[in-house]
Amino acid sequence: YKPKNFSENGPLVMMLHGYSSNNNNLLSYSKMNAIADQNGFMICYPQGAITYLTNQSHWNANLQMSDVNDIDFLSDLVIEIQKQFKASKENVFVAGMSNGGFMSYTLGCEKSDIFKGVASVTGTMSGKDWKNCDPVNKIPAFQISGTNDTTVPWDGTMSTAYGWGVAPHILDVMDFWADLNSTSQTEKIDFPDIDSSDKSTVSLTKRKAGINNNEVWLYTVSGGGHDWPGSWGNKDIIASNEIWKFFKHHLK
Repeated sequence: YKPKNFSENGPLVMMLHGYSSNNNNLLSYSKMNAIADQNGFMICYPQGAITYLTNQSHWNANLQMSDVNDIDFLSDLVIEIQKQFKASKENVFVAGMSNGGFMSYTLGCEKSDIFKGVASVTGTMSGKDWKNCDPVNKIPAFQISGTNDTTVPWDGTMSTAYGWGVAPHILDVMDFWADLNSTSQTEKIDFPDIDSSDKSTVSLTKRKAGINNNEVWLYTVSGGGHDWPGSWGNKDIIASNEIWKFFKHHLK
């Protein structure tokens, strides 16, 4: 999606759908195009391939369910978009829901020369990524997790089948990225409980003053599930707004 106010060297955001989902679903519920209209950045919504093991769409975030090379596919796609549309090389970001969040971390671990910041909504790191992540460049990271998420439990207790599990509690994952960026300050923000009917509240912990002013943001949705806040589940924040706020903070 290229908004009318996109100018040469403008930012590019890659948006990755969840497991068994598709790019049109994410386009629809994220409403990210409206935010792009307001801020002049491009968005790409790629489609994950079908894995023969489960016959579902997926991103191969160093998982054990396929041999699809999504790392190079998504990296090459960015390079092609930069060539065709003169998008920025410095301001390329990736965000994803669930399996798309897993893949965002994979790209942050392995392609930090291309992707300058990652955002995960209800994802975490795959087992292989957790054991091996060693980015060439220090990049900022963003996470939204619900404490009652049973699909990708925030305490790291998800199944190890197909290589999904083994990453620890999301707090430890955030510590990894905060330490990677040598953050030295912490700020906590509690959002107003605008909609009590969603039976959840949101707090944001920012790890700040890192290398190149990089930050690591964790949104804890207390009582929240496997949701995209603002679209379903919690209604106190709009996940897409928060993602762009994070990326905008890290524009070069």
